[in-house]
Amino acid sequence: MLHPYTELRFVNDQIGHGIFATRFIPRGTVIWVQDNFDRVHTEAEVRAMEPVYQDILEKYSFRDCQGRWVFCWDNTRFINHSFNPNCIATPYQFELAVEDIEAGQEITNDYGFFNIIEPFDCFPEEGSDRTCVMPDDLLRCAEEWDTRLAAAFTRFDKVEQPLSGLIKPEFMDKARAIARGEIEHDSIRTCYYEKAG
Repeated sequence: MLHPYTELRFVNDQIGHGIFATRFIPRGTVIWVQDNFDRVHTEAEVRAMEPVYQDILEKYSFRDCQGRWVFCWDNTRFINHSFNPNCIATPYQFELAVEDIEAGQEITNDYGFFNIIEPFDCFPEEGSDRTCVMPDDLLRCAEEWDTRLAAAFTRFDKVEQPLSGLIKPEFMDKARAIARGEIEHDSIRTCYYEKAG
């Protein structure tokens, strides 16, 4: 489920739609949680589907560390890619805002988090040397993303968390322990699906 202070807006003809903040969302806020309405499909289930459904899943789903396809039921699937994302996935089935997001600002993540199957080119962005999302980005970029997540987790218990009731208890306990400095967060590298690519 996507944070309630967001909405779907048209960006332009090249990009299509995107998700934008309707109010200020501070760093450390959970932007998305995998919830019970999200559909999770095994690779075998996907292979048994008609091609039209496979195409939809490939476009709008992501693969978790077990290679399962996760299809989000709400507007989460319209979050656009950025090589300088303001939200980053965690190994705990939620994404964190890793910087303050102003009202009217687009919510972005890096599609390198999502165990893509094929590389794809993207628009160049200032502040990044990357121009292509790769199937192994979770391994190559993990250190940078982990550093940004570590800073965001320090704010986890200090900001409003409207989605906290949807976080699995074991993940909530871990997030709070990370925020208190009792343990380190697990690397985003653990989200990597070994057979990806």
